[in-house]
Amino acid sequence: MYPHIHHQPDQPILDIRHLSAVYAGRIALENITFHLHMGERVAVVGPNGAGKSTLFKVVAGVMPPTTGEVNISGYSPRGHICIAYVPQRSQVDWRFPASVADVVMMGRIGQVGFFRWPRRSDWDTVHDALREVDMESMANRQIGELSGGQQQRTFLARALAQEAELVLMDEPLNGLDTPSQEAILVLLDKLREQKITVMVATHDLGQAASHFDRVMLLNHQIIRFGSAQEVLTSENLLRAYGGHAQLIHAEDGTSTVTDSCCDGEEEHE
Repeated sequence: MYPHIHHQPDQPILDIRHLSAVYAGRIALENITFHLHMGERVAVVGPNGAGKSTLFKVVAGVMPPTTGEVNISGYSPRGHICIAYVPQRSQVDWRFPASVADVVMMGRIGQVGFFRWPRRSDWDTVHDALREVDMESMANRQIGELSGGQQQRTFLARALAQEAELVLMDEPLNGLDTPSQEAILVLLDKLREQKITVMVATHDLGQAASHFDRVMLLNHQIIRFGSAQEVLTSENLLRAYGGHAQLIHAEDGTSTVTDSCCDGEEEHE
């Protein structure tokens, strides 16, 4: 079995202090400090190559920080089974011969332990999670046969089966049609009801403003972190996107941006 790390209930679910990280020989993150509370939903926005994917990987314990601290409820990320990390779909090998139910069961490894067979109760948890995301009828389908929206719902089911308390989703809505995006956003509402903290990287500033409690504007450093009204201003967006930004102003005072920068570390890892 994995060692189960007990949480300190008086600590934030995520607490990052003076974090810096280097990716491919370049500074991806520099002096990042923030914290999240249980049940918060945060959108991370910024230009391509801003360090969004690197941030998620460091929080998930997939890669180490160069300097600084990352604490999950008072402890470092390593050894936690409460963190669910959903990478960009382009980084997943969809040819891997696994069924939907098998992929969701992978979220139970921390509970079951390596080299042990899942119990009936574990399979019950898997099917409950699939039912929660309306994917139970697809349990025996190969993961590569699914649509993009169905694949994302499968990963959300895996997070539920994992009993995750912190879910990191890297561009989960990218390339999905509008109904599929709306279905994912509804599922995120369900996670909020369960007090699960969610961080989502997205390029859609409108969705960030409409569906998230707070917005982090990132470009290697945190440009601004707060409400959408505080963050998504022309001044802040120009600071983050620079000459690659084309601003479109909305009647409610917020702005959206088109990003023509395409040499980002996270899109070409």
